[in-house]
Amino acid sequence: MPKPVVREPLRSNSRSNRARILATARQELGRNPDVTLEEIARAAGVVRRTLFGHFPGRAALLDALAEEASEALRGVVARKPDAVEAPERAFARFVLSIWSVGDRYRLLLALARQDLGMERVSEVLAPARDAATAVLERGQRAGVFHDHLPAVVLSSALEALTISLLESVNTGAWEDDGTQTAVATLVAAGVPEKEASAVVEGVASEVRAEAADA
Repeated sequence: MPKPVVREPLRSNSRSNRARILATARQELGRNPDVTLEEIARAAGVVRRTLFGHFPGRAALLDALAEEASEALRGVVARKPDAVEAPERAFARFVLSIWSVGDRYRLLLALARQDLGMERVSEVLAPARDAATAVLERGQRAGVFHDHLPAVVLSSALEALTISLLESVNTGAWEDDGTQTAVATLVAAGVPEKEASAVVEGVASEVRAEAADA
């Protein structure tokens, strides 16, 4: 009697291929939004048939990337800021957390222009944008942040600044682990530079300690 075929390794290999395709697609689309599926398959080291087995077309692949980004951002936003933490510290912590998923964040905005549509992207980014706006509103009430712009507008402007700085890192124009960007956003929000630097240094040390304990 023939032995039953063991299928678990195949499923494991399939999951590995899917993850590799998504990681490669995120990287390649970040470099060139017009990259073809064939080019992504080649860069991922899989045949075209394997890629299409997981994602039957460009729309399916992009939607999977959008959902991946959504999960990453929800993970960041789920760690809600302490309501009694100083607004400038809470916002620095938020920026440092967003930085860790910055590539996904930037890619979504790039794809919004021609593939996903702004409605889908706004749906994915809404939790992060709402969280940032809430902290900025609290900081404006406390007199910590500029109040010449509505918090939602200020949040949008700081988001654009963060994405621009991330892009500069990706192109090799400068290097940053997120701390300089956190300082820049605090300064842009109205916090004096020396104070912003001290705040970010303290928060970054806490974030690193928390990561080491995890």
